[in-house]
Amino acid sequence: MKLHLANFDQQNVFSGYGDGYVMINRVRHEQNLIVFPDEIIDHWPVDSVGGLSLEHFDSVLPRKPEIILLGTGTELKFPDYALMARIIQTGIGFEVMDTQAACRTYNILVEEDRQVAAAIIL
Repeated sequence: MKLHLANFDQQNVFSGYGDGYVMINRVRHEQNLIVFPDEIIDHWPVDSVGGLSLEHFDSVLPRKPEIILLGTGTELKFPDYALMARIIQTGIGFEVMDTQAACRTYNILVEEDRQVAAAIIL
């Protein structure tokens, strides 16, 4: 599916998604990744939602985004509750949704000039 882009002034936004890929600024990505408005961390080393640990968010937490959106692939799957609680205790919001919803939500938050990170599992 293609997403229509607003004027984001060179910020990273999702421009499409499909089975096993997302597009950021019209560039196709086929591996798990973390997306910030100003940076993309390719090849996020995550095997599954169930295998997530706090260390998987080491590149995100120091940046102190307002919220982390975890896209869990084609189906909504929740990580361990203790992990979610530890992230929320840092003062950072944490929302879990399927990857398509995470892409759409991320774009809305970027358009609102919010500090957001999308951790995407494909």
